[in-house]
Amino acid sequence: MAEEAELKAIIQNDQEMLRILKIVKSLNLPDWWICAGFIRNKIWDVLHGYPSDTPLNDIDIIFFDPVDTSIETEENLNEKLHVLDSTMPWSVKNQARMHQKAGFPPFKSSQDGIAHFPELPTAIGVKLTQDGQLLIAAPWGIKELMNLIVSPTPYYQLNSQHYSIYQERLKKKDWQKTWPLLNFKDC
Repeated sequence: MAEEAELKAIIQNDQEMLRILKIVKSLNLPDWWICAGFIRNKIWDVLHGYPSDTPLNDIDIIFFDPVDTSIETEENLNEKLHVLDSTMPWSVKNQARMHQKAGFPPFKSSQDGIAHFPELPTAIGVKLTQDGQLLIAAPWGIKELMNLIVSPTPYYQLNSQHYSIYQERLKKKDWQKTWPLLNFKDC
C-alpha cells in the first residue's frame, strides 16, 4: 500500500502528467487508461534521481470497445488528441482487438489487456475518475516497478510460447542504457 501511495504521489506532483490525464479523460472513452511507459519511465526516472523526464516514444492510451474495433476509430482518436495537443506522441489502441497481435484469446477489458503486457513494470495503467482521483490498474502489482526490477508477466515467462517476444522487446528497448540501476530477472 505504501508503494501505491508513493506511485500516486509521484504522478500527482507532476503537472504535465496530470494535464495529459485530463486531456485523455475529456474523450470519455470506455474503460480508458494511460499505461506502460507513461508511468514506468516516470517512476524509473524518479528512482534514478534524474532532474528531468526521459522523452517518451509514445503515450499509450488504451480503451475497451468490443462493438467498434476498427483501426479507423483509433486513428480518429489519435487525430482528436493531436488537435488537443499536437506536441504529444499519442498512441490509442482498443484492447478489444489487441489480443490478436500476440495470439491470445479475446480480452475481457482494458485491465485484462494490461495483464497481457510483456513486462511486469509495463503492465500498469492510470486514469482519472469522474471526481478527479487517480486510479491505478496493476494486475500483477507494482512491486517490480517500484524496485527497478524487470521481469516477464506470467504470459511471457520462460517456457511460455511468448517468451521470445519478451526477450526481443528487452533487446529492442535497451532500457539498461537509460536506467542502469534496473535489475533484469527471468521467471
